[in-house]
Amino acid sequence: MNIILEILLLLITIIYSYLESLVKFFIPQRRKSVAGEIVLITGAGHGIGRQTTYEFAKRQSILVLWDINKVKKEVGDVTIVVNNAGTVYPADLLSTKDEEITKTFEVNILGHFWITKALLPSMMERNHGHIVTVASVCGHEGIPYLIPYCSSKFAAVGFHRGLTSELQALGKTGIKTSCLCPVFVNTGFTKNPSTRLWPVLETDEVVRSLIDGILTNKKMIFVPSYINIFLRLQKFLPERASAILNRMQNIQFEAVVGHKIKMK
Repeated sequence: MNIILEILLLLITIIYSYLESLVKFFIPQRRKSVAGEIVLITGAGHGIGRQTTYEFAKRQSILVLWDINKVKKEVGDVTIVVNNAGTVYPADLLSTKDEEITKTFEVNILGHFWITKALLPSMMERNHGHIVTVASVCGHEGIPYLIPYCSSKFAAVGFHRGLTSELQALGKTGIKTSCLCPVFVNTGFTKNPSTRLWPVLETDEVVRSLIDGILTNKKMIFVPSYINIFLRLQKFLPERASAILNRMQNIQFEAVVGHKIKMK
């Protein structure tokens, strides 16, 4: 295609997409049914995973709950997978044990690969399914004393975006993808979290947003939703201004710093 026509198509697509988003803001989106869908949720025994289980149960889904154990022959082909299992070790880099770094990546991102690779073939055969990646705002912005966690969540966001693009390239448009990116959630994994600018979320609020995003096939789910504006704005700020904004957030939680537990 002529480069001028491609640029024109790009501009039309951008304008159309923004207009579509504006319309969707005022008109409630149609929600799909998940009744009878076989839903696999990792890390289902605690926090977001546990609450997500309740919400799918209300909608008459068939649930496969994974919390360090396994399944497939007993239930058939999974059609929705929620890669939720996660772990975090708050500490400065030098105080973080090597095995803690390894464990963080095994649980927070490598598990996404192995589970998705195991379940994706049946979804592709039917061109039907939904793969949910539970990441974090930490997958878009680095935070001190959470280097392995942030790195693994950056990888999770990249996994979601790469998988989304690959499914589109393969023409498997019936397989949907969503990525959940909340700020701090009161799950107990991070002790005494607080910020000046953002709320510390409860799991039920996060899961409501997650379920709504899944039912409307939303690709990126930020909680609270306005955090997306903050992240976009930060990309255009000078480095010094961005550093001041980070200080203004005054993010605090218990972390091991210099081998002692401190609020950071």
